[in-house]
Amino acid sequence: MRAVRMTAPGVLEQAELPTPAAGPGEVLLRVGAVGACHSDLHILDAPAGIFPIPLTLGHEIAGIVDQVGPGVSGWSPGDRTAVYGIIGCGHCRACLRGLENQCRVVPVGGIGLSRDGGLAEYVVVPASRLLHVGDLDLSQAAPLTDAGLTPYHAIELARPKLRPGTACVVIGIGGLGHMAVQILVATTAVRIIAVDTSVAALELASRLGAHEVVQAGPDAVEQIRALVGPPPDGADVVLDFVGADPTLITARQVVATGGKLLLVGLAGGTLPVRPVADEPPTVPLETGVVVPFWGTRAELQEVIALGQVGQLHADVQTFPLERAPEAYEALRRGEIHGRAVIMP
Repeated sequence: MRAVRMTAPGVLEQAELPTPAAGPGEVLLRVGAVGACHSDLHILDAPAGIFPIPLTLGHEIAGIVDQVGPGVSGWSPGDRTAVYGIIGCGHCRACLRGLENQCRVVPVGGIGLSRDGGLAEYVVVPASRLLHVGDLDLSQAAPLTDAGLTPYHAIELARPKLRPGTACVVIGIGGLGHMAVQILVATTAVRIIAVDTSVAALELASRLGAHEVVQAGPDAVEQIRALVGPPPDGADVVLDFVGADPTLITARQVVATGGKLLLVGLAGGTLPVRPVADEPPTVPLETGVVVPFWGTRAELQEVIALGQVGQLHADVQTFPLERAPEAYEALRRGEIHGRAVIMP
């Protein structure tokens, strides 16, 4: 089978590999679509020894069951499925509660991270990772597994603050941010304020239902404050899908006292948190700060349901498998609006 593999840090190469077989408890999928994620760039950029090499990337996977391994029930060849990429230990307190994204035993990993993923014609996955997608287009189903699931999980963590009539600022209208806007529209009655450097991204946010858009820059905080009011008022929830120093500064300067900051992006910025009594705090009093990670299988099922009824739609740019390295370079340059999806 054809595959695209990381053969050294920063190096993606085409490869011909034997088609794998499904083992006990596993399913062989014919890959229909796989999303290209910024997390893949972090894997490529990581020093040697952090991730296994060689490694087939791709953790946003949708496909068709080709072969069912021994001991698997509930799945048959021809079934259309999305893949939940996290593989926890299954036994710790978090996993037993369905919070495999908080596994206390297995370090961060899973399909396309610590074992071969979907940038190939076929991939073997544990049957427990599969969810039915019905007739949903596979190019839509694939990005739901992370680009849809991660913002959905972050929004679920902030759900008590997202009351009707409150304000939510969404920073970064990229692969995850444009999904977040749709999830907020579909599941809340909040005022959505979208922030991005790109005019095209802001136009997309408006089309998807954002009530206000603000172009990132020196005046962004002032413009957002004009919409949400002066301190100690502000945005009840801020979702930062970038995570760079400038976006974190914006986030902490517009969130309300008692609000919630959700730092989803992995751009490596620093959020100062300094409790003080004699000067304005770096983060408003009573404000919660959370670093969400992916989501749960139950949440993914709900995300798929939103996709199936047309309330969540990924804005995708498709590439054939042989152009996967090109897709990642375009992603690195910031040229992908929405989500790049690779179709083997």
